[in-house]
Amino acid sequence: MIVVKVGGSLFDSPALGPALRTFIESLKPADVLLVPGGGPVADAVRELDRTHGLGEEASHWLALQALSVTKAFLERVVGREPNPLTPFPKKEGGTEPNTQTTTPQAPVLSPSPFRGEVGEGFEAPPLPEGKGEKERSSCVIPISETSYVSSPFPSGRGGRGGGCVRIGVLDCFAFALEDEGRPGALPHSWSVTTDSIAVRAALVFRAERLILLKSVDVPPGTSWEVATANGWVDTHFPQIAQTLTCPIEIVNFRSRLGAGGRS
Repeated sequence: MIVVKVGGSLFDSPALGPALRTFIESLKPADVLLVPGGGPVADAVRELDRTHGLGEEASHWLALQALSVTKAFLERVVGREPNPLTPFPKKEGGTEPNTQTTTPQAPVLSPSPFRGEVGEGFEAPPLPEGKGEKERSSCVIPISETSYVSSPFPSGRGGRGGGCVRIGVLDCFAFALEDEGRPGALPHSWSVTTDSIAVRAALVFRAERLILLKSVDVPPGTSWEVATANGWVDTHFPQIAQTLTCPIEIVNFRSRLGAGGRS
């Protein structure tokens, strides 16, 4: 499984959806977990903190809650119609969107949030013949049964053999809540952004690769300390990046979106 953090600086480009879907297809056959950046939503919380002196603890959790907006945004941007994720509410006198699709078997991406240690388990063992969902509680929990990853959906047609990449989108707030108390859990401060959350997710889910999609070129061989000094990653990133054994890549995705938008 590959964790892909989609930087909030990319959200202003109308080309993001098509380019992101193409990029995800290029990662097949790996399953993909998207980590949404904060973008203007996180900036709004920072402004509220500056204005009202909320403090880092309160601002940390408020910013994480605000990321539910960018999570829903990414689901819509990379989803296919009819969208099997979060249908819009039924309007009075109207009809519900057609969401009757064949849902692929959910990939297993994490241990139970309340059992096991960080990095334990990647695939749930098959249930014994004749056993049901009750017995599954002792197994690794599939992505569709966690509270912090959206139900996976295919990025293309066909099953695993047909080249379909399955995608999940991380709920950063719920993930952080359930990660509390584990060794190495993230600090509650502005030193942590979705860059560090993506690293933490890659560790918890035992990812084979972490990719950060940003709007800047980071020269090959740049240390994380230098990247932090230049504002390319958050200040907690160099410390938490040391915990990963998988490769970390930074891609200037802005260059794939054409002209316009923030640098």
